[in-house]
Amino acid sequence: MHQTLQAAALSHDTIGAAPARRQAVADDRAMLRAARDLTKDLATARAGIYWPDMAGSALLGYAALAGAILGTNPLFAMLCALVAALALYRALMFVHELTHLHREALPGFRLGWNLLVGIPLLTPSFMYEGVHTLHHKRTQYGTVEDPEYLPLALMKPWTLPLFVLLALLAPAALLFRFAVLVPLGAMVPAVRKAVWERASSLSINPAFRRRPPEGELRRQVFWQEVGGMVWAWTLIASIFLIGPRPLLIALGLFSLVAALNQLRTLVAHLWENEGEAMSVTAQFLDSVNVPPPGRIAELWAPVGLRYHALHHLMPSMPYHALPEAHRRLVSALHIDSLYHDANHPGMLVLVGRIAKSTMTRRR
Repeated sequence: MHQTLQAAALSHDTIGAAPARRQAVADDRAMLRAARDLTKDLATARAGIYWPDMAGSALLGYAALAGAILGTNPLFAMLCALVAALALYRALMFVHELTHLHREALPGFRLGWNLLVGIPLLTPSFMYEGVHTLHHKRTQYGTVEDPEYLPLALMKPWTLPLFVLLALLAPAALLFRFAVLVPLGAMVPAVRKAVWERASSLSINPAFRRRPPEGELRRQVFWQEVGGMVWAWTLIASIFLIGPRPLLIALGLFSLVAALNQLRTLVAHLWENEGEAMSVTAQFLDSVNVPPPGRIAELWAPVGLRYHALHHLMPSMPYHALPEAHRRLVSALHIDSLYHDANHPGMLVLVGRIAKSTMTRRR
């Protein structure tokens, strides 16, 4: 659904000339070897970190959402809304971890996340699983077959604010998807096919068409779709029971979460590839780390996403191990190593860089 909203404005027809041909960068063998050898002991996902972090963030978010809905003091309600948005955003971002976790690493975590976060926010895990891993495929990253890539730095300037603002429509679009399109698709195969191909993945590439689910994912899709449909109609029914105000506040808050995630997506990469296959090192350099000392990045890029470039080197590394992995690599690799070139100071600098690229592109 979200990708369909972006298709008209963010087509590949807006692409200009690349500021640099990163796809020509050869692999830095020393860096890749260090990333493998220095972090072997960090690869185990720890349930004692995952569960409290995810569940605690979700429960804090729902409690703050209740405060925003029930609060009579405007300042208190606004503060609760801010806390709810940040907490639920963090809880939602665990879907990224789900796509990379080994099936047996954290028993029950996928089910728990879907029941506590995915279905209540109408973003069940099937919308990311089986999609995000395509973004990590060696020969698909940055190409037209990558569901999570658009050469944003090479597009026209107006596409950047539009890219973020369109995310505000995501919650209403998801509510419509699960309340209307899912039951309609159950009766009309052509609708079901179109919804699955174009409105069942958290992707930004309007050219992406999702293939039918297979194996275990197919079973998960069924119960998650049913759960999302039941919840969507529960939300709609709430209008007649308690009035529209709670749902409107919740949708507004979830729009803020979606916009924040879209802003993070905007600076997760440099978006400078023109569609050709890239080496692992080139993919790394087109991705972004925002490491300490800055602390605010933990709010807008939670659950390890501030180390997005490092994640592309080691996709299966648990989020809680990425800070230590980064420290080891920074200490071990010479200042001339390409590893340091993927580290950036913050969001504003990155937005400015991409915006400047769009404004200086060849006309």
